Amino acid sequence: MSTLLQELIAKGLLIPTGVDGVYGRGGVFEDVLLRFDGYISRLAIEDKADVMRFPPLVTRENFEKSGYLKSFPHLAGPVFSFNRPPADHATLLERVQAKEPWGDMLEMTDTVLTPAACYPVYPTLAHAPLAKGGRLVDVLSYCFRHEPSIDPARMQMFRMREFIRIASAEECHAWRDQWIERAGHWLQDLGLPAESAVANDPFFGRGGKMLAANQRSQELKFELVVPIATPESPTAIMSFNYHQEHFEKTFGITQADGEVAHTACVGFGMERVTLALFKFHGLDPDKWPAGVRDRLFG
Repeated sequence: MSTLLQELIAKGLLIPTGVDGVYGRGGVFEDVLLRFDGYISRLAIEDKADVMRFPPLVTRENFEKSGYLKSFPHLAGPVFSFNRPPADHATLLERVQAKEPWGDMLEMTDTVLTPAACYPVYPTLAHAPLAKGGRLVDVLSYCFRHEPSIDPARMQMFRMREFIRIASAEECHAWRDQWIERAGHWLQDLGLPAESAVANDPFFGRGGKMLAANQRSQELKFELVVPIATPESPTAIMSFNYHQEHFEKTFGITQADGEVAHTACVGFGMERVTLALFKFHGLDPDKWPAGVRDRLFG
């Protein structure tokens, strides 16, 4: 267990559950996270984004269509449930009591845990041309990725706030690049030494190395990173992604002129930003620098 994680738990900011990467949040931690969420809303209010809020689930049909399993099968969280005759219930309980495997008695449902906050948005825009100028969506959701870790900044269940731009290729690319500079200033105003870096997603397998290299060479993904767990391996607390035509071709989203739309998104890792604030300003928000407190609590 890392020193930072031990300190967060001792202070009651994170609550251990016995599973790496799965934590409860104490009241002070949650208050800071919600204050940061409000900070985003205040600064982005003039954008006039369409607000959407979904439960942390996507339909299995849309999840399969998205191509997530092709790139990230190791992170997926399909939902399974018991759907057998009552007579099989006794067998299930016997296996649990004997500490024997019982997963084969469950069946896959029609839902999957949301891997990124934007995933439920794209199907809602399908087969209806966008208005002229495209669309901007503001979404927030808990997300799940199966990557157990003792790094407190690498949780299995976490919240992501995203702004999603759906428009032409030129508009999406320009919007994404503007946000890199814009968000960098926001984080600097909170005393976080964030730096921009070209990045890639954690693609699976041997073929994933080529996908990652292509993503980096085309500069489709940038991150703002800060050192949270260790100085040597800074953590991404924001990401800026240009998806090209992937989601639009998948779900049939078109621009007002009938051309296939492109998408870009900006994602705030809400727990990660909160952890960075505790890392750099201390575990007691009452003692944080006045400027940071004014922006979050003022």
